[in-house]
Amino acid sequence: MDAIRPHGGRLVSRISQKNTAGMFSISISEDLANDVENIADGIFSPLEGFLVKSDFDGVVSKGRLASDLAWTVPIVLDVDKETAQKAKDSGDVTLKTTHGEFAVLHVEEIYTFDKTKTSQAVYGTTDVNHPGVAKTISMNDYLIGGKIDYVTRPGADPIRKYRLTPTDTRKAFSHAGWKTIAAFQTRNPPHVAHEMLQKESFLSCDGVFVNPLIGKKKSGDFVDEVILESYITMIENYYPKNRCTLATLHTEMRYAGPKEAIHHAIMRQNYGCTNIIIGRDHAGVGKYYSPFAAQEIFSDFPDLDIKPLFFPAFYYCKKCLAFTNERACPHSPDFHEQISGTKLRQIIDEGKSPSEYIMRPEVVKVIQSFKRSFVE
Repeated sequence: MDAIRPHGGRLVSRISQKNTAGMFSISISEDLANDVENIADGIFSPLEGFLVKSDFDGVVSKGRLASDLAWTVPIVLDVDKETAQKAKDSGDVTLKTTHGEFAVLHVEEIYTFDKTKTSQAVYGTTDVNHPGVAKTISMNDYLIGGKIDYVTRPGADPIRKYRLTPTDTRKAFSHAGWKTIAAFQTRNPPHVAHEMLQKESFLSCDGVFVNPLIGKKKSGDFVDEVILESYITMIENYYPKNRCTLATLHTEMRYAGPKEAIHHAIMRQNYGCTNIIIGRDHAGVGKYYSPFAAQEIFSDFPDLDIKPLFFPAFYYCKKCLAFTNERACPHSPDFHEQISGTKLRQIIDEGKSPSEYIMRPEVVKVIQSFKRSFVE
């Protein structure tokens, strides 16, 4: 089988050597700068820049670009009225962070948007307690659409060395001889239940691509360094050689539940994965989404080349004496060893260790070695 096609048929590349001298510049967040780099490297293929109005309207109304290609999460640059006017007058502008200018945006269109409608469409709620809704409501009123050119990479850091482009991962999968690859999205250190999900995928796929999300998360989530080091340790201790590739995905969590599950799938298709593991409450937050909403939404997007692998929640059954799930285990929850993320954080905060049936002791040791394990 040939490698899976990128979403839209080709990998976008927007790497450039353009001269940015003298251009009007717009300051953006580090998280948005990461997404500009994701556009440039083809992780967000087929996007070549920030959404223009027709694409934005399609994403909001039906989870598709104007071309009818699946896309469920708006990738946009919001600015105030004064900046919008200056950008329109300039035509081309540079994008910068506190580290300096790094990209050029070719201004194609400036438009406004309905924040309440956008929140409802993407997050399924207008409740401002939802982190995605809160962010949307706080955005500036104007959006700039247009293609980008990426000029300067950020400096190296200990986490960025694990960042791979779709060109990198496709070469790595080919070199390993993998034809079928299951992607695993995560924003947490690995529970044993996560490990079981991934190892179950070995039965149907040649390899697993563990792709932890590095970027802005809500208060109480684990910090990036903890997530990465935990996975490095687990893979070293519990995975067979040449069956797992680890790389970081630098983008923020949006907590959009089912819509974000489709977004996660598209990115992993661009990386070269043939399948993506979708478990319980994928990309969820609180009780905004039903437990398997992120699985059900895939029936609305049958045109995706990447295919989901659906799994129920895994747990350790003290009666079965095995890691299992509701499909195979007949016993009551009284025998199940599992734990909520909130409870796990509480145990770690108290300096205690969760059961080895919930989290590997080597992983617990890594987490406890950090002075600060959680986003404040």
